[in-house]
Amino acid sequence: MACATKRKVFTINDTVPSLTRKIARHEPVRILAIGSSSTEGAGASSPDRAYPAQLEDELDDSWKDSVTVVNAGKGGETVIETIERLESSLKAQSFDLVIWQVGTNDAIKGVNEDAFRALLERGIAAVKASGSSLILLDQQYFPAIKDMGRYERFVQAVSTLGQERKVSVFSRYALMQDWNSRSVEELRSMLSADGFHMSDKGYDCLANHLADAIETLAQQPVASSGGPATQLATAR
Repeated sequence: MACATKRKVFTINDTVPSLTRKIARHEPVRILAIGSSSTEGAGASSPDRAYPAQLEDELDDSWKDSVTVVNAGKGGETVIETIERLESSLKAQSFDLVIWQVGTNDAIKGVNEDAFRALLERGIAAVKASGSSLILLDQQYFPAIKDMGRYERFVQAVSTLGQERKVSVFSRYALMQDWNSRSVEELRSMLSADGFHMSDKGYDCLANHLADAIETLAQQPVASSGGPATQLATAR
């Protein structure tokens, strides 16, 4: 498949025993996908081409059970705006898994790095307190970023907190950077006309890789405290 990668794009820092049990029992699974425009589906030709809708189809096919992926994306948000919706959603409904796409707008819009980290920790704590499992979906890669050093510190903050707080991390940044390293044309083929947001093809690739990651995570045995993280490249 054109969007395959050999890079390590998914780091497992925890296990999801509740989700694993539900799958084994063929019980319905509910996933909350929350974030900004990349979750909402900016650049997609229709809502059913955004990554959450395509992820739902992928997991439904794999598990042969009822999987619902709720799309709670809202374009333009920074972490402070998303976190308020995240906390409200967790109080209103129960979810087996939360996928939190975070950090691109914060890095671009000049959000303070320490404030970003503190809010990310707050969100992680809220998800854990709700009993849901969590995957952090880090920032997208785009070569035109003006301050690459600052941007990559935000990317690293997501990775570091994932490890420290035992939350698995899917690196969109590494995935898209790999496409670009193979050829500029390959990255462009994954983007919409604005050259920034993903196209239908890009969202399809992201959904494929995320589905592989979630399926692998759900198959993990319960890890002992302090065990080493597992890093995975996805083959699709």
